[in-house]
Amino acid sequence: MRFLISILLLCGLFGLNACTEKSDELAIGEFGSLTGNEATFGQSTNKGIRLALEEANLAGGIKGKKLKLITYDNQGKPDEAASVVKRLITQDKVLAIIGEVASSRSLAAAPIAQQYKVPMISPSSTSPKVTAAGNYIFRVCFIDPFQGKVMAKFMTENLKLKKVAILRDVKNEYSVGLADVFAKEAVAKGAEVLADLSYQAGDIDFKAQLTQIKSKNPEAIFIPGYYTEVGLITYQARQLGIKGVFLGGDGWDSNDLERNSKKAVNGSYYSNHYSTESTDPKVQEFIQKYKAKFSEVPDAMAALGYDSAKILFAAMERASEMKPEQIRNELAKTQDFSGVTGNITIDADRNAIKSAVIVQVEGDARKFIANIAP
Repeated sequence: MRFLISILLLCGLFGLNACTEKSDELAIGEFGSLTGNEATFGQSTNKGIRLALEEANLAGGIKGKKLKLITYDNQGKPDEAASVVKRLITQDKVLAIIGEVASSRSLAAAPIAQQYKVPMISPSSTSPKVTAAGNYIFRVCFIDPFQGKVMAKFMTENLKLKKVAILRDVKNEYSVGLADVFAKEAVAKGAEVLADLSYQAGDIDFKAQLTQIKSKNPEAIFIPGYYTEVGLITYQARQLGIKGVFLGGDGWDSNDLERNSKKAVNGSYYSNHYSTESTDPKVQEFIQKYKAKFSEVPDAMAALGYDSAKILFAAMERASEMKPEQIRNELAKTQDFSGVTGNITIDADRNAIKSAVIVQVEGDARKFIANIAP
């Protein structure tokens, strides 16, 4: 039933042709959390991919053939991610797959893509374990070790803060990895980790952990989680009188962040993949096209979805044959790709070498603070 629903959703999004096989079309798969707790992640990524695909088809497609996007909703569940990726490969016969945002769901799907030797590109899964699944797995975002180092450096050198507490999602691969790297790097830079506490996705009451944190009187609180819980955590922290600066990672990036926090997150900082305040003409052109199509400002997930699709299409155009193996080989050769989220080079481990951006939350706006190179 869930597959039927996905197909019907696909027909509604892309028209009847998206649900029929055509020899003159090139099928690309996508899986993401279009519903569930982190639905804005999947929805934004999908919009970015759709915009890139629309542009490619208007320009004539790839080697004279139009691109067809087949999208399935994994509902934010790792087991569902694995299931739909297998369906994309074995039934829909896609040439390549874009997804997922969350590392836990990419980790569930990557072994399947590797097994069938179909290239999979994650727009924004930052856990190093994702691409370690095999030589058919790629990403266009930076990884947690880099992101963790960036935030530790920013806290100690830019903000001049040395006393920090950490609150991590203990069941989330992304959150744990980012917290570990941040803690190690912060200590190496002379900071003191006063508390390192945990929660789990879906929790709604964080007062016990926050009370412990308040007793330590930290200057900063690092919360490497997703916007859903981060909003509640920051709101409850301010209710308890915690004054420290909130810091986080790219999992904060959602237009729902401020709403969930009831403005408590204002003034906080997090690492991200791009800034809407960039003066790069390519970035501003993307923003205007996205706003014209979707009537909203694109977040980082939308930008990463767009770049993922663009890099894939460029690799397909270069491929000697329209087969997964040849597409994989060309993806691995990606060098200095000029994307919306920066210049992207794929290294030997199929990770993206690129800069990170530090932004500050100011209501619905994300103020550019710094750009930090690898």
